[in-house]
Amino acid sequence: MSCPMCSKKTLSTYRPFCSRRCADLDLAKWFNGSYAAPSRDPEDIEAAIEATEAALDEVQKPH
Repeated sequence: MSCPMCSKKTLSTYRPFCSRRCADLDLAKWFNGSYAAPSRDPEDIEAAIEATEAALDEVQKPH
């Protein structure tokens, strides 16, 4: 089995990863939303629109 992050041989201690580093990189992807599943739920879409508008408003404010 190869590490899903770097393709090196896995170690039983960190399986399915080869090292603590690759395991932590994978965990970081979960935390930052890289592995998020898309949603077609109208409430989720509305929340995403509102979050995007709020972020754009924040960027456009004079500092």
